[in-house]
Amino acid sequence: MQSARALKKPPRLDDEVRFLRSWIEKPLRMGAVMPSGKVLARTVARYVDNESTAPVIELGPGTGAITDALIAHGVDQKRLVLVEFNPEFCVLLQERYPLATVIQGDAYHLDKTLAVLKEPASAMVSGLPLVTKPMLTRLKLMRDAFLKLAPGAPFIQFTYSVVPPIPKSLPGVKTQASQRVWMNVPPARVWVYRKG
Repeated sequence: MQSARALKKPPRLDDEVRFLRSWIEKPLRMGAVMPSGKVLARTVARYVDNESTAPVIELGPGTGAITDALIAHGVDQKRLVLVEFNPEFCVLLQERYPLATVIQGDAYHLDKTLAVLKEPASAMVSGLPLVTKPMLTRLKLMRDAFLKLAPGAPFIQFTYSVVPPIPKSLPGVKTQASQRVWMNVPPARVWVYRKG
């Protein structure tokens, strides 16, 4: 008998086309022209506690490149709460991750979008295009994220920008960054913020 992972369909080859089409239609809503590469996705997943049973929230999962890495890292699909604005991507995510909770909603309004969350999350992963937003919007997102996270749990944001998406010297926030991930198009860096 084959495992559920073996039965899962491989990602469709037209993910790049979906991303490109969405980016052309609404460039400021999309964090990238292409899905995240495997090395970047694995780098993001390393910061998530795969032993916890608490939810893992992913903001802007797109077609699931980071989601796949989280599952490969050992995060149970049932723990995943995928918040995606694009309705077409939501349908795709529901097909690919039937055990995950897929929410079509606005990640910049987490209080309303994550009203269904029953317990604090063990991590929040963001693929949102934060650098296209005003700084006050970015800071509000992180503040709202910390309200949904367990104490000390990470808010993980990857960015293609050479500067951090949220300042690294905020009072009461510990910040760390990965090395630049050159094996991604475009190269990226992972930033991890923890309240404390």
